[in-house]
Amino acid sequence: MNATTLPAGDTAALLDLGRQYYLPIYRPRELVLERGQGSRLWDSTGREYVDLAAGIAVCGLGHNDPDLHAALVEQAGKLWHTSNIFYSEPPLRLAEELVKASRFAERVFLCNSGSEANEVTIKLVRKWATAQGRPPQERVIVTFRGSFHGRTLAAVTATAQPKYQAGYEPLPGGFRYIDFNDLVQLETAMAAGDVAAVMLEPVQGEGGVMPAAPGFLRGVRQLCDRYGALLVLDEIQCGMGRTGTLFAHWQDEVVPDIVTLAKALGGGFPIGAMLAGPKVAEVMQFGAHGTTFGGNPLAAAVARVALRKLAAPELAANVSRQAHALRQGLEMIGAESGVFRQVRGRGLMLGAVLAPEHAARAGELLDHAAAHGLLALQAGPDVLRLVPALNITDADVAEGLKRLRAAVADFRGRA
Repeated sequence: MNATTLPAGDTAALLDLGRQYYLPIYRPRELVLERGQGSRLWDSTGREYVDLAAGIAVCGLGHNDPDLHAALVEQAGKLWHTSNIFYSEPPLRLAEELVKASRFAERVFLCNSGSEANEVTIKLVRKWATAQGRPPQERVIVTFRGSFHGRTLAAVTATAQPKYQAGYEPLPGGFRYIDFNDLVQLETAMAAGDVAAVMLEPVQGEGGVMPAAPGFLRGVRQLCDRYGALLVLDEIQCGMGRTGTLFAHWQDEVVPDIVTLAKALGGGFPIGAMLAGPKVAEVMQFGAHGTTFGGNPLAAAVARVALRKLAAPELAANVSRQAHALRQGLEMIGAESGVFRQVRGRGLMLGAVLAPEHAARAGELLDHAAAHGLLALQAGPDVLRLVPALNITDADVAEGLKRLRAAVADFRGRA
């Protein structure tokens, strides 16, 4: 069957294709994005947007970065895929560079997404516990309410949010949920001695852009050491420079046993990674796990360049400067309008919490933002989430805040 031929820029017809052929699990906004440059995007009608969403924190270097583009084109002319039956140079180099950059890891597993990185992590924790001689009932993984660890069955079970789990029962066993930032609850949850790992995000993303409280991660590390458990950090959204340092946990001065990465690591090209520290680096041996596309040469070639640029001191300086400007702007808009009651987060991972009278209307606010040429996100029904490119310019931040102010005024006018 021949594909439907559409006139260029026929937005209505393209939207109809999505409604007809996509599995209806998404609710995209009624626009078709066509091209991007830096922190600006254009849709199929030619309309311009300031992008403060960055593909859900994926496009950490913005759109159409020339260095990432060059790496992809160069590798595309050499080799696209080999499988893991053979070596190729880009993933080998990337693994070495990730280990050295991490300051703790000894080995790397390359995959295709954050969910896949967390899935292998869950398996690795269980394998490690087995190697320690622990019976199945003593391989519990503790996670935190408000977390988000992915959509595969084990990862969504680790995600301690019932809305993501409903209808997929029976869920895998071996998980225990407690409140985030509560060390007393965590110690109680670990006191029985059956916990193999504690898994958390240094900054919860989908849970409302909620950072770990000062000293919390250090307390978790101490409890893991006391009770013989692994510390697993999911830095899929908050890592790779997003919070102001290459790895978010550096700010908490802890050494994890496992870290998972994805999103910005590929700058928009699909890739994930699990970094394994010395306790677990040798646990999975031949045949214990696998992936068809993980370590793809195209993805690895792009990720090598992205990693180098994301680790640059000048990028961290820009994150700090623009985070201050965005936070200040959001607080000012909140004070003027009464729409936001709090701004929280770290670096360029910010959440503006809606005031009680506007609760559950974050999606509506995003519609107004898009109408004013601004792309942003929500983190649950009550939080506007901003995760722009880490190299966003002063001009784009200023223009984004200007458009957000107009969107908020429109939003209030229709309250």
